[in-house]
Amino acid sequence: MTPRFIVALLAAALLIPATFAQSKIRVEKATDIPRFTYQLDGNLEDVVRTDARFAAFTREHRANVESVLAKYEIADKASLRGLLSTLVAIDYLDGRFDDALKNSTLVRELEEKPADKLLSGLFLSAAVEAQKQVGNANSDAYRAALRKRLSDALESLPFDVVQNEVRELKMRAEINSESMALGYVRDVLQPTKEKAGSLSSDLAPALIGARYRLQVSLPLKQTLVDTYTAYLAKHTVAKKDIWAARDVALAANAAYKPVTVAVWDSGSDTALFQKQVVRGADGKALVIAFDKYSKPSKGDLHPIPAALKSRLPVMQSRTKGFSDLQANIDSKEATEVKQYLSGLKKDEYKAAIEEIRLAGNYMHGTHVAGITLAGNPFARLVTARIEFGHTLVPDPCPSREQAKRDADAMFAYVNFFRKHKVRVVNMSWGGDAKSIEGELELCGVGKTPADREKLARELFDISRSSMTKAFASAPEILFVTAAGNENGDSTFNEAIPAAIVLPNLLTVGAVDLAGDEASFTSYGPMVKVHANGYQVESYLPGGARVAESGTSMASPQIAGLAAKILAVNPKLKPTQIVDIIVTTAEKTADGRRTLANPKKAVAAAIAAVKR
Repeated sequence: MTPRFIVALLAAALLIPATFAQSKIRVEKATDIPRFTYQLDGNLEDVVRTDARFAAFTREHRANVESVLAKYEIADKASLRGLLSTLVAIDYLDGRFDDALKNSTLVRELEEKPADKLLSGLFLSAAVEAQKQVGNANSDAYRAALRKRLSDALESLPFDVVQNEVRELKMRAEINSESMALGYVRDVLQPTKEKAGSLSSDLAPALIGARYRLQVSLPLKQTLVDTYTAYLAKHTVAKKDIWAARDVALAANAAYKPVTVAVWDSGSDTALFQKQVVRGADGKALVIAFDKYSKPSKGDLHPIPAALKSRLPVMQSRTKGFSDLQANIDSKEATEVKQYLSGLKKDEYKAAIEEIRLAGNYMHGTHVAGITLAGNPFARLVTARIEFGHTLVPDPCPSREQAKRDADAMFAYVNFFRKHKVRVVNMSWGGDAKSIEGELELCGVGKTPADREKLARELFDISRSSMTKAFASAPEILFVTAAGNENGDSTFNEAIPAAIVLPNLLTVGAVDLAGDEASFTSYGPMVKVHANGYQVESYLPGGARVAESGTSMASPQIAGLAAKILAVNPKLKPTQIVDIIVTTAEKTADGRRTLANPKKAVAAAIAAVKR
């Protein structure tokens, strides 16, 4: 029974006007959802492992979540799913299986993507049924019953809809380990709590996730891996590729014009794109770079600490391993990644995760550049390098001084683009106000959530304003950006640059090979077009090719398309390019996706020349 229905019953019983009784405070953005603080003494790992301490914490957290659901009308299904999913985990861990199933049903009703709606609560239902049948969740009989029920449930689903998501479930099970479950608690939450003496409701739910993994997921690791493996082995029909027929490559001998494109990212291995690189008077690749403190820097690639340079081959191998795991490819690299993460010792988590994040930063920009330039011999690359932090505790920590340096750097980048006649800029990065709050807490800045909320809003407004003004100052440039990988509404989350409204800014969502919405892609009114962002192959520094997934891979597909349009019709303005891309795209029946059609878009641009 939902809180709204309960209120309606009470209103009728007491003869109170229902409209008055049901009124709630409307929440239109993520930062307006109330925060709470938890005073958690001692070791947080003990909170996770000790029944009494965990129960005391979850009683308080449950009450807070239920108060939010009762008092607030949250205009975002993803946020509601998050709150209810926390209650599902608490209920299940408490043995309140019927309550867990009820809340799980509410979560499923809030799911917005077809695969998510089909898979939501599937494991929970199978686990509850198996437990009711067998009783002992630690027995072989329970594991066999669970596998049978989960297998039967999967068999009832359309494989063409859920296959990507089942592969991801298998991958998560394969890399699960005690260190992976507790590492964030030990190395991030514990020092954060020691700085402030408490944890906010933004961070504290990770304790619930850690206990759930320890008590539920990890003991069933092999059962889950075996179940998903068997299902995927039985169903091998690949999705139909809709993009091959839509793709367009410009002939090198055509009478088209060069177009300058900037990849504003973590850096590009410009040696891989020799003939397409814009060069300065000194003959070197044209690069503008700022480090993570927004201070001028040099070099076309994200810097690697000297102590880790020898590990670059390992980092690259693990990048391929993660990609293969996601695609359910049984490679030596995938096997090594599974063994590595599953075997992490207690004191190895921090270094391992930070190295993985650093490797991602190092390789990201080159991969994006390869996608942007593909099929367009007339594209000319300018590298705009931005350095991303990779440490678990932010470095630098958010501050007014840093926000102002970031703002100055923002204008420097855009002025550089204007000076060198850049026509299209790809931005496969972003942030939001809520994430700044989280970073402030991790850094120990602000005594209370209210203090952090106020400062985060100030810093976010500086960033959003500078970004908006910088883009607006270059109306001749089309800025193309990724929607984000939060599986939420970019507008509700105030994502930047994704949710900035400007005529020369285009936000891109991700779909897969068949045009189905990617599990990770963010969405919302600012997402005007979708492109393939699932297992897209491109370059890594040095020249190896690997498939990667993310809206980071979808955005450069559209930036590259914009560059092709400009090559065949250089007179078009950003608004005209956006109009061509969107109007030649296909709107899907569910209204959620607008699938780009590069071939039709380029044809429309050519036709416009003749008019």
